[in-house]
Amino acid sequence: METKKDTSNIEAFNTEQGPIMSSVKHENGLTSAHTIDHDSWQQVGLLLVTSFNCGYILSFSNLMLVPLGWTWGIVCLVVVGLYTAYANWLLAAFHFINGQRFIRYRDLMGFLFGREMYYITWVFQYLTILLGNMGFILLGGKALKEINSEFSDSPLRLQYYIIITGAAYFLFAFLIPTMSAMRRWLGISTILTFTYIIILLVVLVKDGRSNKNKDYKIHGSKVDKVFNGFGAISAIIVCNTSGLLLEIQSTLRKPAVENMRKALYTQYTAGLLVYYGVSIVGYWAYGSAVSTYLPEELSGPKWVKIVINFATFLQSIVSQHMFLAPIHETLDTKFLKLDESMDSKENVKRRFYVRALLFSFNTFVTAAFPFMGDFVNLFGSFTLIPITFVFPSMIFLKVKGKTAKLEKKVWHWSNIILFSLLAVVTTISAVRLIVNDVQQYSFFANT
Repeated sequence: METKKDTSNIEAFNTEQGPIMSSVKHENGLTSAHTIDHDSWQQVGLLLVTSFNCGYILSFSNLMLVPLGWTWGIVCLVVVGLYTAYANWLLAAFHFINGQRFIRYRDLMGFLFGREMYYITWVFQYLTILLGNMGFILLGGKALKEINSEFSDSPLRLQYYIIITGAAYFLFAFLIPTMSAMRRWLGISTILTFTYIIILLVVLVKDGRSNKNKDYKIHGSKVDKVFNGFGAISAIIVCNTSGLLLEIQSTLRKPAVENMRKALYTQYTAGLLVYYGVSIVGYWAYGSAVSTYLPEELSGPKWVKIVINFATFLQSIVSQHMFLAPIHETLDTKFLKLDESMDSKENVKRRFYVRALLFSFNTFVTAAFPFMGDFVNLFGSFTLIPITFVFPSMIFLKVKGKTAKLEKKVWHWSNIILFSLLAVVTTISAVRLIVNDVQQYSFFANT
């Protein structure tokens, strides 16, 4: 059992903790400007399916399968998919410890391991979120540029579309401030998701049948193959997990653990079949020559590319919001007046400023470093591997280590060691890719 001193740690490590007001004080004294204990598992399940089937999947044929080929590619897809499902299933159980609810990952790590792990988790999560959002902005910009390319042989620079995308994301985040508030937009997001995916799959199958010169060889030197292979594993991890499970779980009504696991079953069945399916069919259709952005490869009439890119852009406005919501929650809890409504005049003004600063920063960095694969590989390696695989096993050993069987202890220690090493290797691979791209492209490159 935790001591009284231990259970008070959450207050010390929660830097967003403000005065506890009746409108924002939740169960166990948790304070947040956002909604807690409200949503159904069906809503969260649909949110996960649509969010993970965002525009990112248009780059996964290249990022996940080209460096690995068919055999290793399929093996890694299956193994990483199963492992991420298990890791998230495990972490969901620790949303409550001895009756204490943890709505933020960093609060849980700080409670169990101390102040240093609180801040390490905070940095890892926020790097994951920020880099992921920059990738979203880049994808949205590329979608708009592809539309422009269908009407002009000299489209505007990519940076203009990145700015437009950043502005659109800002507007949505300002008007739809919380994750729970996305409920009304999930129907539209679902329609957009399956609109572009169905059309895309039809064209991919058509192109694949007509393409008789497909090459599935893994190109490059032995060193390149090894590093690119580890980069592909990072991309597969990004494809399957967000590192934000406890923050997403905080929106669920009771029983939160059971409901989160139901939502995860939805993601790792219906959702996984779609994003893996698109990745596999894209690789089958074009082989190792597949682009980092699938719509660039598509044949057929002009309207096909326009519809796919426009639907991708619109869908990304909604889906990116889920992945960035924890930062919005932190900033809102820190800077908004918690004794007033989210939509009070003062809070609307403050929300406008914090959202504007956040998206201005993300948009500027994205415009300066428009390298698609680098975003995916870097946050899939350095930050997301520890958050997804290492930390849950650490939590298990801390909470249940004294009563767990020896084989379970060995299992979780093996996870900690294996995935810590994998994080180091994949991070080296990602940094190597960034260095190569910086040499190839200039800042603010029109890719």
